[in-house]
Order: sequence, then structure tokens, then C-alpha cells
Amino acid sequence: MQTSDRPNGMLEAAKRWARLLKRDVVALYLAARSPLTPWYARLAAACVAAYALSPVDLIPDFVPVLGYLDDVLIVPVGIWLVIRMIPAELMAGFRAEAAEVAAKPRSMAGLAFVVALWLAALALADWWIMDGISE
Repeated sequence: MQTSDRPNGMLEAAKRWARLLKRDVVALYLAARSPLTPWYARLAAACVAAYALSPVDLIPDFVPVLGYLDDVLIVPVGIWLVIRMIPAELMAGFRAEAAEVAAKPRSMAGLAFVVALWLAALALADWWIMDGISE
């Protein structure tokens, strides 16, 4: 392989990996809704899919380095862990169904979860600061 081909090959591999992650997020969404999935895997799949499909990140992307940590590390690791909880034959079915899904589901529950976490963090910070001022 020539050195000029290597960057193109890496780009294609990254695109393929991103497509597989996207398919697996939709498969986890389907697994979370299936009564065939064990309850603990349904709960974990719902959390990971909600976060991955949420339009809001726990750590905003404009925060240097940490902003992309969830996109590069947290989401793929979460997907990997949940996939290990789901029986292989079920996951294969969810992946096949996810590949056929035309419209990507959006998670308003994930948005609500992340917004609630940020509001709780702000309320805690406010309480901590106000408690420190009153002393």
C-alpha cells in the first residue's frame, strides 16, 4: 500500500466504525423496547440509547478535550457494555432491524435527563455558594 492510500483507508475505516455505532445505537433503542430483552439490559440499553440520541451532551463539545470525550469514549464503551448484556441471537435480530430502520429515533427522554442533570448541578452549586456566603 502506498503512503498516499493510507489516510484514505483510515478515513474509510472511521466512517465504517461510525456507521456501525449509529446502527448499534438504534439496535439498543429497539432492545430497550423489546420484552425479550432481560430487564437489566433493557434499562441499560434505554440509558445508553437515550444519551447517544440526545441532542444535548452531558459535557458540551465546546469544552476543550472533555467535550469530545463522550463522543469518542463514553458512548462507544456504553454501547459495548450493553451489547454484552444482551444475548447474541437477540442482538443480531436488533441489528438487522436497525439496519432497516429508515428514520432515526430522537430521544426526548435523553434530552430531559441531561437537562435535569445540568439543573441539579447548577442548583447544587448555587446552594453550595450561597451556604458559603452566609457563613
